[in-house]
Amino acid sequence: MGRTTRRHSDTDRRLLLLVGVFVGLACVVTSIAAVAVRHEPPTSLNDITTICAVAVTIALGAIVKVTVRIRSTSFSIAWVETAIVLGLALAPPSRVILATGVGIACASFLLRLSAIKTAFGIAKNMLVAGGATALILLLGDRWPPKGFWSVVLVLGAVYLVAALLDDVLAAPVIALASGNRISRQFLNDLDLRLVGFAARFVVAACTLLIIQADSRLLLAVPPLVLSLHLAYSARVRDRTEQQAWQRLARATDALNVVDLDKVLTSAVVQAAELFSADQVEIELRDDHRTVRGGADGVITDDEPAAIDGTVVPAPLEGHDRTVDIGVLRLRFRGPVELSERERYTLRTFASALCTAVRNAQAYAELARVADEHAYAASHDALTGLANRRHLLERGTDQLSRRHADGVTALVLIDLNHFKEVNDTLGHAAGDQVLVRVAERLRGAAQDDDLVARLGGDEFAVLLRGLPAPAVAAHRAESLLGALHEPFDLDGMRISVEASGGIAAAPASGGMPELLRRADVAMYQAKRAGQRISTYAPTRDTADLGRLTLGGELPRAVADHEFTVNFQPIVDLGTGEVTAAEALARWHHPTHGMIDPLRFLEAVERSGLLPAFAEAILDQALLAATSWREAGHDIPVAVNVSPRSLLDARFPGSVLARLRAHELPADRLILELTETLTLSQLDVVDRVLSRLRDEGARLALDDFGTGYSSLSLLSRIPVHELKIDRSFVTAMENSAEAAAVIRSTLDLGRSLDLTVVAEGVESEPQRRALWELGCAAGQGHLFSRPVPAGTLLAALQRGAGGRPGALAPPLHDAGAVIRLAPGRRQGGRRDRLPHLPA
Repeated sequence: MGRTTRRHSDTDRRLLLLVGVFVGLACVVTSIAAVAVRHEPPTSLNDITTICAVAVTIALGAIVKVTVRIRSTSFSIAWVETAIVLGLALAPPSRVILATGVGIACASFLLRLSAIKTAFGIAKNMLVAGGATALILLLGDRWPPKGFWSVVLVLGAVYLVAALLDDVLAAPVIALASGNRISRQFLNDLDLRLVGFAARFVVAACTLLIIQADSRLLLAVPPLVLSLHLAYSARVRDRTEQQAWQRLARATDALNVVDLDKVLTSAVVQAAELFSADQVEIELRDDHRTVRGGADGVITDDEPAAIDGTVVPAPLEGHDRTVDIGVLRLRFRGPVELSERERYTLRTFASALCTAVRNAQAYAELARVADEHAYAASHDALTGLANRRHLLERGTDQLSRRHADGVTALVLIDLNHFKEVNDTLGHAAGDQVLVRVAERLRGAAQDDDLVARLGGDEFAVLLRGLPAPAVAAHRAESLLGALHEPFDLDGMRISVEASGGIAAAPASGGMPELLRRADVAMYQAKRAGQRISTYAPTRDTADLGRLTLGGELPRAVADHEFTVNFQPIVDLGTGEVTAAEALARWHHPTHGMIDPLRFLEAVERSGLLPAFAEAILDQALLAATSWREAGHDIPVAVNVSPRSLLDARFPGSVLARLRAHELPADRLILELTETLTLSQLDVVDRVLSRLRDEGARLALDDFGTGYSSLSLLSRIPVHELKIDRSFVTAMENSAEAAAVIRSTLDLGRSLDLTVVAEGVESEPQRRALWELGCAAGQGHLFSRPVPAGTLLAALQRGAGGRPGALAPPLHDAGAVIRLAPGRRQGGRRDRLPHLPA
């Protein structure tokens, strides 16, 4: 038996006990009245006629009523207390008390009420008559009242006692049956009940005055009573209708959640309250799921029981009735027939529930697909380990709080002679070896460690919470030791040898620098013929070179040694150039052209970033202006450093450069990387708001490789996504890379974003991307990064006699019509991220 069933059983017992108390008190009142009648029996036919008339009037007052249903029990608002008070004015109180019991019993028999309702009705009204009698005895000679003011005051006092007793005795019974508090039940619709009491008192007073004046005027009483009853009934119905629609609106509003369990729980509770049902049951066919419950919530017992009695079903279907996902059932303990208004309300509620369930199911499916895509984008498809992206993400998060969690270190592991396994046994055997290696590394790692496959035969283990850096060497030994034990592969005994590099978290540079240092250490181990090597700064020639270059940065900025090359972004279908990305280069007087990867970090740390960024932006806008004047109005994309986005002066600097070159803001695309932490996004959004308002466009660069891409995209909406070149390069041979590209394109379509693929190197890649729905791409297939003048010459020369195009179209003119996604409008807040590249 469920919790709801036990609750109803307790309620029924308390209800029976309360009615029993009322019946006991009524028996006492009846006994006193019977003794009084025995000592003063009726002595004439007129006395008997009066008592019979009182009993008939009381019976009619009980029959002519307004009925309200609460669960399977109906409660009535009747005229009984009015008839009782009039009877007390016309006959001895003891006889009226007995006549009340007889009249209510006859009315209950005619209405075919249940035994408990009959007992309660007789007991309550006899107690009302008894209470009014007690006040009459206190009034003495002033009862029955004579004259207008005496009728108003004295009859009013008696009627007030009768009405209060009627309400006080009925409130706890109705509260128990409906599950409300007694105080709340007493206050519900109090204004409406007071109006009814006043109307019935007026009828009683007028009737008494008419009888005292001329009994022939009693013919006017029935029409008065009927009109007042109809008016009051209409008022009650209007109030009931109004409250019903208000409750329906609140009930349907409560269904506006996206969690299916919360939708069903809310529906059960709201339906139980809305329709006064003892139990509500919801059955979903597709999910093979049934929930039951009541106003207290759903039943959670292992074997919930359904209530026997009246069942009112309603199909869960849409407004057009083309979708039917299940059924809603209202269960009542006794016989119940819903009114037309309640049936319409039930259909409306069921339709709203159908919509809420379908929305929750759709949201759950979207969340499941998003989780699958997120997992596929962050895990290696072959081994199930974390991939490079996930390692960078988790590592970045770890390094942001490393001081509280101890030392963080990275072990980079590379399998020796793995190519020989692939060449000798085939790639399938090589894949099995990689899976075995992954299993052993996972087994040797501790719970807090993160094991990742970076690609090929390269693995990494992120060690977190180490008490000291030296502990990393011991942990690395145990990891490589787990690989040393041979294993069987298709009947052959295979031994795996590996080299490892260890690096502790650096003071700056984050995860990319930690990964680089571990890679340096691993190659040091390979060159030295050792199994494991720990990173040593003195042997890192790359760091020494960076230090040297860092000292020359002020001179380089002052002498304008930083130049900009441009790589065009091309429409994959037509081959036409749609934009160009600005790429910074350092033209060093002795070292020649230096790649940005070697100097950008030093620039950001040097304090020269604002001057450097302004120089790069100035050259990019100057190039865009020259192209525009030559007839090629294409925007220019500039990479933005996260440090620039955290500078409140950055928007003003950008807008000033745009005005200086008389270039519209929408000709500038700011490309952002995903290296921002979520705590920085609010600051970034405030910095970018001015640029968004002016019309500058935003692009998310290297999408899918950085920290929490979807979280960042939801916080900083952009106009454009750029698929990282690593996915494009691997798409032909990696299901994971292809899945990431498809997911990114689907995301771009759903958010109305332009998607640009980086690293397009071949025609097959171009065609595959275009067929997947990718609008644009950039890569060596179209052009390497070139100076602004070289790109302008290429634009004017064109391809196949088409100026502005760098590649032939993939289709004949007019053969394909593509609906390109539109730009994001200002209705959505634009956002983004990394400057200089």
